[in-house]
Amino acid sequence: MTVRILFFGMLKDAAGAAEGALDLPEGATVEAALEAAAARWPELERHRRSTVIAVNQKYALKTDVLHEGDEVAFLPPVSGGAGPWLQEEEDEAGHFFALTRERIDTGWLRERMAQPRDGAVVVFEGIVRNHSGGRRTLFLEYECYEGMAIRVMAEMGRAVAARHGVSRVGIVHRLGRLEIGEASVVIVAASPHRQAAFDAALEAINRLKKEVPIWKKEHFEDGSAWVEGEWDSSIAGR
Repeated sequence: MTVRILFFGMLKDAAGAAEGALDLPEGATVEAALEAAAARWPELERHRRSTVIAVNQKYALKTDVLHEGDEVAFLPPVSGGAGPWLQEEEDEAGHFFALTRERIDTGWLRERMAQPRDGAVVVFEGIVRNHSGGRRTLFLEYECYEGMAIRVMAEMGRAVAARHGVSRVGIVHRLGRLEIGEASVVIVAASPHRQAAFDAALEAINRLKKEVPIWKKEHFEDGSAWVEGEWDSSIAGR
């Protein structure tokens, strides 16, 4: 059987391609696909312990069995339609999640999330800074597994809202090239009470950086490098 392989972030560089294909025996598992990929693209081996696999846009266990035509995505550790949105999702509760290549309109998202019953709106903006690790940063690039990223982001955002009892959560992440001072992600939590809004916004950004398949590449005066983050333990152990 043949499965389609997708590479993202530093794994795309290691493989020297964004995608490929593997011929595997019937009944092959995700672990077998990892082994076959490392044999075909040797540079993947050094990233193997930190690589997570998604099959058909869902995180997979290494023991999961693959089938003809499956889309198998190799994901390194994580470090955002119509109008401005590449992908968007909104539900009946009013939670909003989107990916865009345009500047994020923070004021628009804040107004969209706030309701008359809310007594607090907390806004978090992740901003591109001009330095990292003692090196001068020129600009950043973000890429993601779009279809999966929007779904994971939405599931995570709704879980955060339910956990803290906030009215609405909105998350917009930007992709592509970002200049110094531009917002890469904006998170808005609206709630009748301020503590819940603060807690929800903090949990949302912390989880986003470990669960949503989005990757950052930093460009410096003397070169560039993918930022190697870490997976959440619930994902890394798969």
